[in-house]
Amino acid sequence: MSARTKAETTTSPLGFIGTCLSYVALCLAALAALVLVAVPMITGSQTYSVLTSSMAPKYAPGTFLVVKPVPFEELKVGDIITYQIESGSPAVITHRITSVTAEQSGEIVFITKGDNNDVEDELPVREVQVKGKLFYAVPYVGFVANGLGNSDRGAMAQWGAVALMGYGVVALVRGALAKKRNEGEPDEGSRGNNNDPFVFPDFGPAEGDGNEPRHDDPILTDCDGCDHDELRGDLNNHVHRLEARKHATV
Repeated sequence: MSARTKAETTTSPLGFIGTCLSYVALCLAALAALVLVAVPMITGSQTYSVLTSSMAPKYAPGTFLVVKPVPFEELKVGDIITYQIESGSPAVITHRITSVTAEQSGEIVFITKGDNNDVEDELPVREVQVKGKLFYAVPYVGFVANGLGNSDRGAMAQWGAVALMGYGVVALVRGALAKKRNEGEPDEGSRGNNNDPFVFPDFGPAEGDGNEPRHDDPILTDCDGCDHDELRGDLNNHVHRLEARKHATV
């Protein structure tokens, strides 16, 4: 009986590159989902993207900002805050606190300034205007949202992260299915080779000194439509002729 060996799946260079790109895309998607979607949602933060150069070069246009709400009394000089230009207005500014002062009414206000600006902001910032403190920033991510001109640029960045995550999952699933399909294909050599010689069964050598019955004759089984007695007789006659020829030549 001929042995069959399992085919070793060979990966083409293009297939290997595609698999690597799929895993890279999945890692990027997971990182983007974590940084742009999961963390802001868990911490209750709001997201914005920088439109001007007032905080350049560290926070240049296109930077994605995650702003976390914090108690007003915890804010101090040096913190970067996002605040409404006017209370209740959707337009916001992200600048650094340069000083904390109190007005004649006793209300605490912040004086702010952009890192890239020469002068401080004209109006002080009151508690009601503050949206939160800068939690972290991601460069360049806000460019896509800025190009779309959407006022809620953070939401656009989140949708981009979801789309990237979806692509990574699809790519990973496709790669796994392709690998499983390749492993399930049989080896070309195991599908049958017409050039292989037929291997007769080995019935073993004859035993005894010649007086005992031989055990090397094929074993025949009965089936419908076959005359095994006649076939067995022909085989026995053939064996006797071979034995007689052997003794005659000795």
